[in-house]
Amino acid sequence: MIKSEKKIKELDEILNKDSNIVINEAIELLRKEKPFEGAIGLLTAFYERTDDFSIRKTIAGFMNDLKDQAACQEIIKEIRKQWKSDTISMLISSCWQSGLNYSDYSPDLAKVFLQGDYITAIECLTVIEESVHKLSKASKDEIMKMLEESPVSQIKEKKELTLELIAILER
Repeated sequence: MIKSEKKIKELDEILNKDSNIVINEAIELLRKEKPFEGAIGLLTAFYERTDDFSIRKTIAGFMNDLKDQAACQEIIKEIRKQWKSDTISMLISSCWQSGLNYSDYSPDLAKVFLQGDYITAIECLTVIEESVHKLSKASKDEIMKMLEESPVSQIKEKKELTLELIAILER
């Protein structure tokens, strides 16, 4: 990822326009450019505040198609923020749909698994499952301990899902 204050400023100006067509086109053009730091944060913030389905779909598609491993850090940075559950779910979904390696962030994903709603928890389980073969035994043990000690794990809605995630980590 490159650093470019100019590109950040340009994207921010476009996202603050009232033209959904211009905004969608700008997001589509980002796919063809070299990724730059800050774009994911701006797009996440815009996703959070817009009700326009078309723009939300375009942003989600952009996130799902990220192929630069350096984007993982920026995605996780956004996941750690206090966004609405549908925004967090979109970000988590992009983790497994992009095919990037999120194994280093499995403890973060386990925290979101515990804190998030059921749909978000399923998305987290999927991402962790995709990278479980890259986790050390110590990492797996740390995540299992976190899951087992959390009172959220005992809530009926998440209990079976938590047991499934533990079984995945034990493999």
